[in-house]
This record gives sequence, C-alpha cells and structure tokens, in this order.
Amino acid sequence: MVRATGDGTKQRPWMLKTPPETSEYQMYRDGAADPPALICQVGSTQLRYHLRCIEDLHAMLKERGDWVPLGGADEQKPAAEGTVEAWGRSPENPVGGWYGLKKGLRGRFGVYVPPLLEALGLAEVEHNHRNNRMRAL
Repeated sequence: MVRATGDGTKQRPWMLKTPPETSEYQMYRDGAADPPALICQVGSTQLRYHLRCIEDLHAMLKERGDWVPLGGADEQKPAAEGTVEAWGRSPENPVGGWYGLKKGLRGRFGVYVPPLLEALGLAEVEHNHRNNRMRAL
C-alpha cells in the first residue's frame, strides 16, 4: 500500500503519484469552498472534485465488492463503461453527475482520486503500466 506524505491541507498537501507511478501531483482538502472541494494540483493545472468523492467512491467500491477498472479520460472523451471514471460522471452516482467541479477540467477522476483512497487506507490500487484497477479495503 502506498502512503502519501502531507496531511491534506493547502500548506501540507498529500504528495501522490498516478497509478502507474509515472507522474507526481498534490491534493488537499478545501472545506471552505462552495461546495467543499478536493483540490488536485498537477503541474500548473488545478482540478477540483467534490470533497465527498472520497467517501462516495469508497462506498461504491465496498458495494461492488470486487476489483473495478480505473478508466481515466479527459472530460471531452467518453469514459469506458464500468470504470471508476464512468462512475465519477454518471447521473447514477450520489451527486447525480460529474464529481469534477471545473468545466473543461472535470475528467481524470479515475487517475487522480484512486491513489488518494489508497494512501488513506481505504482502497487497494494496482500499479501496472496500463489498465489498473482498485478495490475497497
């Protein structure tokens, strides 16, 4: 299991790596945002997701009870059915659509959120070159 450094604040963000462990990025909670947000800083690009995505994704994984493919696609591209990415934009999820909050940058949920769940001890994530999956712990 991968553990992240930092405590999830803006001053000490979690330092994470994508599932293939090829790229580093930072995440932190912004509870004062409206709605509360999970901020993902990838180089100069900032993505924002509903903060509740952590608990919601963990609950979905527990309900499925098995490995779920991550997927991972930009907002402009379709997400493969049955993936974490597809669930993160589905009208059937708890927020009724996109967990991503910034139009144009709402995708990549299946790339950036799973490593955080792993670091928090909520999930196991594969770290292959491609086609990674995750499951609840």
